[in-house]
Amino acid sequence: MPRRIERLNEQLKRELAIHIRGGLRDPRIQGVAVTAVRTTPDLNLARVLVRLEGTDAEKRQTLDGLDRAAPFLRRMLGRELRIRRVPELDFREDVSQQRADRIDELLSEVRPEGGWSEEEPDDDGLES
Repeated sequence: MPRRIERLNEQLKRELAIHIRGGLRDPRIQGVAVTAVRTTPDLNLARVLVRLEGTDAEKRQTLDGLDRAAPFLRRMLGRELRIRRVPELDFREDVSQQRADRIDELLSEVRPEGGWSEEEPDDDGLES
């Protein structure tokens, strides 16, 4: 990814976090943390990954609130950042932590009762 886009992603992430936390009055938008921003190479679209709290229904409401606040957030970003055109904002739930938790859960299911052995295998590759 070009350095310019990386810098823009970091700026967008920082500014969006500030404005979502302090500048939105929508009661649906609570417990939101901006985890990443990924901008397309043509700078027309920025996918904003957010960590959400609550039930699935509450998460959907929060995403709806963020989508409705997107034009306001774009205007705020236009005032803060020195770019010709502020990308469209596409809010998505960041599920990477849920996936990591699921992998940990699966690993704990297959882990032997005493844990993993730290003994070195014999020359044939099998433990004795």
